Amino acid sequence: MERFNRLAPTHLVFSSSLFLILFCNTALWRELFKLKGGVCLASLVFYTPFFLVLMLLLVWFFTLFRFKYLLKTILILFIFAAAAVDYFMLSYGVLIDKSMMQNILQTNAHEVAELLTWRMVSHLLVFGALPALIVALTQFTYKPPLQQLTGNIGTLLVCSVFMIGLCYFFYGDYTSIYRNNRQLRYLINPVNLVDASISILKRKLKGQHALIPIGADAHLAEQAKNVGKKSLTIVVLGETARAKNFALDGYTRPTNPYLKQESVFNFTNVHSCGTATAASVPCMFSDFSHEKYDPAKAEYTENVLDVLSHAGVKVLWRNNNDSCKNVCNRVYTEDLSHLKLADLCHADECYDEVLLYRLQAYVDALTTHGVIVLHQKGSHGPGYHLRHPPKFKVFDPECHQADLNDCSRQEVVNAYDNTIVYTDYFLAKVIQFLKKNSTKYDTAMLYISDHGESLGENNVYLHGLPYFVAPDVQKHVPLIAWFSNDFIAHNKINADCLQQHKNIPYSHDNLFHSLLGLMKVSTKAYNAKLDIFASCKT
Repeated sequence: MERFNRLAPTHLVFSSSLFLILFCNTALWRELFKLKGGVCLASLVFYTPFFLVLMLLLVWFFTLFRFKYLLKTILILFIFAAAAVDYFMLSYGVLIDKSMMQNILQTNAHEVAELLTWRMVSHLLVFGALPALIVALTQFTYKPPLQQLTGNIGTLLVCSVFMIGLCYFFYGDYTSIYRNNRQLRYLINPVNLVDASISILKRKLKGQHALIPIGADAHLAEQAKNVGKKSLTIVVLGETARAKNFALDGYTRPTNPYLKQESVFNFTNVHSCGTATAASVPCMFSDFSHEKYDPAKAEYTENVLDVLSHAGVKVLWRNNNDSCKNVCNRVYTEDLSHLKLADLCHADECYDEVLLYRLQAYVDALTTHGVIVLHQKGSHGPGYHLRHPPKFKVFDPECHQADLNDCSRQEVVNAYDNTIVYTDYFLAKVIQFLKKNSTKYDTAMLYISDHGESLGENNVYLHGLPYFVAPDVQKHVPLIAWFSNDFIAHNKINADCLQQHKNIPYSHDNLFHSLLGLMKVSTKAYNAKLDIFASCKT
């Protein structure tokens, strides 16, 4: 292919910045148009300075890399990345912050494949590959290194002066908009990408830290030692289940036909610590509150599983998800997500029933109190139809597309609701498993989801929005408990009291202390005020 005429690097920096603003910030402009009521003469006074500041900012940023052998690579990478970010913001209504960036970095190949669609490929070809090819084929005329550096510094100074001037004169026009719509900063592409990446990098650069112990004084209370039977509690860690679609929480569809036949305690007003697995799972097992949670510190601080281990409780983590997000690093772990079992698995993943596979053998060999965490695949999207066996296709038609915009909203809801029905069935099987073992153990089940999900409300899909702008459906999660008769008796739990507390506000903050309380673990780390069940023990 014939190469393009030689250009000065400045020209490509300007043209690339212009391309990114016009064609890779669709979600940003759509939000601004909505806030300002479209395009009119009055709104142009708002859009024009904003456009100029954004243009100057991108030119300033790319000028930092305006050197031979570096500029092309940087521009190509950012064009591809910006095209991908724009696609996901448009298609699923996501925002790019450090939490979402953490999710992206922890996404596995199978989850990436599930997101691939022809619409995504075509978008990346047109807005990523084509402009990147133009950049690759363009020849630049560079000045000698010292002259190039001097020119770059000059450009940086000019851009800085004009940005400061524009921000000064139009400060009042943008302050109220930003203060009332803080989500805008996460829509500016690729500024959002750079900001989130820097936040992640700063966290990584803090280096290794010695593990901070929690509850090193933990031991089983005398009550636990004198009961006669040991306790066995299964914690089912749900994935992407939103309380709004649980019939137990008032949903009009029969999504809980199996649990309605069991004597469960359902809590209707529970909220998550985060809106994505990478944030919620470490937070919910830690002793940090949502307000004080620090993901960097949580990585080198023990969690409730460690405290249980300190007390002599045998802990097992069984995974049918991507990973435990470092929570299970110091306890025995089994990954069952890639087993090849004809009835329980298909393609590259397994249904959640695999979490019970050969679990009885483990329980039979247990000689002490035990806690088992079952980490579901649950309702992870967008491939909801892949999360349940065919016989659980209760609501039809259901969406079978990776691009949820290609389905009607009812099809998306149908597919999602079918995953809730399957989770309901799975939880009932867990209860049956515990009933089977209740002659030997005082048994209990605690089910709680890591976060919720958006199903197209306000054109938002999936999850992971920054917590302060995330809709309630991404934060309002189900919490369900079941106890054997002996567990209730030996823990002196007042069942009527628990039923009366079903609508009290709880959150992931309560899991750490509630689990310690259920297992009768005594430690200074335990706070009875945060134990959901403590106030109902006689």
